[in-house]
Amino acid sequence: MRLAALFLALPLSMAPSLAAAAEPAAGKIILDMRLRSETVSQDGLPQDAHAITLRTRLGYETAAWRGFRALVEAENITALDGDYNSNTNGKVRYPVVADPESTELNRAQVSWTGKQADVVIGRQRIVLGNARFVGNVGFRQNEQTFDAIRIGIRPTKDFAVTYAYVDRVRRVFGHRSAQGEWDSDSHLIQADLKTPAGQASGYSYLLDFGNAPTQSSATWGGRFAGSRPIRPGLAITYEAEVARQTDYRNNPADFELGYLDLGLGLKGPAHWVSAGFERLDGNGRRGFQTPLATLHAYQGWADVFLSTPATGLRDLNLRAGTTVKMGPKARPLKLQAAVHDFTDDDGSMRLGREFDLMAGLSLTKILSAEVKAAFFDGARPGFSDRSKIWLTFEARY
Repeated sequence: MRLAALFLALPLSMAPSLAAAAEPAAGKIILDMRLRSETVSQDGLPQDAHAITLRTRLGYETAAWRGFRALVEAENITALDGDYNSNTNGKVRYPVVADPESTELNRAQVSWTGKQADVVIGRQRIVLGNARFVGNVGFRQNEQTFDAIRIGIRPTKDFAVTYAYVDRVRRVFGHRSAQGEWDSDSHLIQADLKTPAGQASGYSYLLDFGNAPTQSSATWGGRFAGSRPIRPGLAITYEAEVARQTDYRNNPADFELGYLDLGLGLKGPAHWVSAGFERLDGNGRRGFQTPLATLHAYQGWADVFLSTPATGLRDLNLRAGTTVKMGPKARPLKLQAAVHDFTDDDGSMRLGREFDLMAGLSLTKILSAEVKAAFFDGARPGFSDRSKIWLTFEARY
C-alpha cells in the first residue's frame, strides 16, 4: 500500500504545474513515470532480490514545421530499495534485476514526415515488426535506444520499406556497464506488404559491433501473420517465420544457424488463445542470437533464455488472455496466462518449464497498474529454478 500511495502522490502533486506548462499550442510536454517493485527468488543465490525503482522521463517535442519536428527526452532511474544486483552495483549475492540507477539522455532526435516518406536522425526508439529481432526492450526501466538514421518509404498505402543505419546501441544496462553501449556499424532493412490474408515482411539485419564482436551477425528472413473470420465475433489467427543467421564482419566464429516460428490461435472480441512453436538452432558452440530484440516478450517472462544456449532452444507454448470491464466507468482489466516447455533445438534434452501470469488495469486516463508473475522450473544445471513477481504503476501525460 505504501508503494501505491507514493506513486499516486507524485502525479497529483505535479498536476497544476504540468497543466500550466502544457497550455501553449506549440509542441507538447512528454512525462512518463513508472514505479515498480520486482522480487526475485533464484536457486543458487544466497539472498532474494527486492528492487523498488522509479523511472521518470521528461521531454519536449516541438510542433511540426513543414514536416520537421525536434524531440529531446531525459530519463532518471532511482532505486528506492536497492537489494538487488543491477549488473553495475556489485551486489552479486542477489539475483539480477537489470534496472540500474542512472540519469541520461534517452532520446534526442530530429524528424521529417512527408506524404510517402519519413526520416529520423539522432538518438531514437526503433521497433521493427513484432520486435523479435529489433526493439526497445520497453519492459525494463531503462529502454534500449539507438544513435541512428532511420528512413521509411511508403510507395503505396500497403507497402513500406524501412532502412536504418545504427552507429551506437544504448542498451538497458546503462552507460556505467561495460556492455551498456555497443559501438555499431550496422544496417537494418525491412519491407512490409499488407495483403488480404495478412502482412508479409522480409528483412535483412546486418549487425556489426566493434566492442561486442561475438554478437555480430547477418540475419535474413521472412514473416507472415494474419487472421481470418470463421464466424461473427471469432477469427483464426496465424503466423509463420523463417530466418537464417551467419557470422558477419568481425565475429571470430564461423556458423550458419536457422530460426523457425509457427503460431495458430483464436481471437474474439474480448478473449484470445494461441499455441506457438519457436525454434532457435544451435551447433554445440553457439546458438541463434537476437541481441537487439525485446527479449522479455519471448520465451517466458523469467528471462532465463535472454541468450540462446549453444545447443539451441525449442519453445512450445500456450497463451491465453481476456479483457473484462471493471467498475462504473468500464475500465479494462486485462488478464493473461502462458505456459512454456523448453528443450534443446531437436527436442531431446529438457531445459525446463515456465508458467506466467499477468493482470493489468487502466485506473484513469493517465494511470495504470499491473501485476505479473513468472515461475521457472529448471531441468538441468545452468537453468536454475526462479520466481519473479512485479507490481507496477505507470502514469503517462
